[in-house]
Amino acid sequence: MSLHKVAQATAGFTGADLENLLNEAALLCARAGRPFLNQSDLHEAMMKVIAGPEKKSRVITPEAKKLTAYHEAGHAVVIHDLPTADPVHQITIIPRGGAGGMTISLPTEDRDYESKTELTEEIAVCLGGRVAEELFLGDISTGARSDLERATDIAHAMVTRYGMSKKLGEVVLDTGRDEVFLGRSMARTKPYSEEVAGQVDQEVRALLDAAHHTCEDILKARKAVVEKVAQYLLEHEVMDAETFLTFFEENKQTAE
Repeated sequence: MSLHKVAQATAGFTGADLENLLNEAALLCARAGRPFLNQSDLHEAMMKVIAGPEKKSRVITPEAKKLTAYHEAGHAVVIHDLPTADPVHQITIIPRGGAGGMTISLPTEDRDYESKTELTEEIAVCLGGRVAEELFLGDISTGARSDLERATDIAHAMVTRYGMSKKLGEVVLDTGRDEVFLGRSMARTKPYSEEVAGQVDQEVRALLDAAHHTCEDILKARKAVVEKVAQYLLEHEVMDAETFLTFFEENKQTAE
């Protein structure tokens, strides 16, 4: 891995975060008995800092492995076909931290803000795995929980914090600030009526439904690619960006 890729993956890291990354890489290098850091040390250290250590010893059933492969293939293919999404860097179905698998995309540039289009497509990226489960396995699982939480949080923020709802207008309904009561607990108060709360729920649902339909359209159109990516992951467990892109090129040539 080049230092450029490390910089992409660590956007927003503090000096202490970067120090931790290099310390992890140095430990890996020392355990391998090498005098100098190499790209594999930096890559594994980056993955460990971002997502946690690999858990190759975890016993995974063939059914769970297949579900994870299609789930991550769904994420990756949706990311590839969305104009504003960051390019896929790596896909893995090796468990890390609390995740059974992971699709990593790296930004091409630093961003100080996100547009409505970018946030809308980010919701679709979150739902890509769940929709792939529905379309290719005919069932859904609890593995999409964190994705669903992230998608809902983005949609809610768009409606209540960023004024991105046409129905509710350019008003901030949620500042994100908590209030302390009696020094014991944190509670968030709603500065709007139950009627407005219902409208917020409808707008959040509309964003999630639209993202779900976007994922369906992409994954149905890219069925052959999803199948190939999932099968590759089942065999090799890890896929890099170059290999991932070859499946799209092959699919393009077949279509022609």
